[in-house]
Amino acid sequence: MIIDNKENNKEQRNSLSPNEHSVRLPPPLEGLGEVSFSAVILAAGDFPNHVLPLRILRTTENLIVCDGALEELLEYEIEPTAVVGDGDSLSEELKQRYAHIYHPISEQEFNDLTKATLFARSHLKMDASTHTRPCFCYLGATGKREDHTLGNISLMLYYYHQLGINPVMTTDYGYFVPASGTTRFDSFPGQQVSIFNATCKELISNGLKWDIYPFNELWQGTLNEALSNEFTIHADGDYLIYRTHKI
Repeated sequence: MIIDNKENNKEQRNSLSPNEHSVRLPPPLEGLGEVSFSAVILAAGDFPNHVLPLRILRTTENLIVCDGALEELLEYEIEPTAVVGDGDSLSEELKQRYAHIYHPISEQEFNDLTKATLFARSHLKMDASTHTRPCFCYLGATGKREDHTLGNISLMLYYYHQLGINPVMTTDYGYFVPASGTTRFDSFPGQQVSIFNATCKELISNGLKWDIYPFNELWQGTLNEALSNEFTIHADGDYLIYRTHKI
């Protein structure tokens, strides 16, 4: 279900072997599991239109916004927890208005998505009592410039390994999650699935329409399909999974 009208959008405010583990998306994305997002990060790509990412924006407690996305976010009457970036995309009026939560970071080694991620990882009190990996949701990270889109998608594996978080990048059409080793994924019959190999020399699947293998090219693992309510990837390395929304 895609909602194209901006005004309408504003109104919506098993048992496993020892080497396997389940990957489940936290609510409200699919209504699975009991884990909530530790932080939601809104980038300055295409603003979400689909009901699911819009619901996430409206219900999260920790919304970190890249400075270039702040103005459009305010059109939806949603207030951020923090604004992060180099400030080039912010008017002086907005800098003054949000000075109490604006965190300028001028260095240019990382893009704004990573700056926001590092800020959230360092400044928010997340999962300290359980020492579990926090789960971050990324919105508005695709669209507009294609090089930014590719860069942001590739960062999901970097965040997973280097920053110790479980990232979920959600778009109007589906969502990306990084994974490593043998993993069981929740799904639904007919869900469109793409697998992007990063470091695997062994890569096979159960529960997908087409057999997979250790792809050498990014396009080779695209356009697969789930046959039931779950599928399993058996791998010896890292990979990125894309799945379409159910509605």
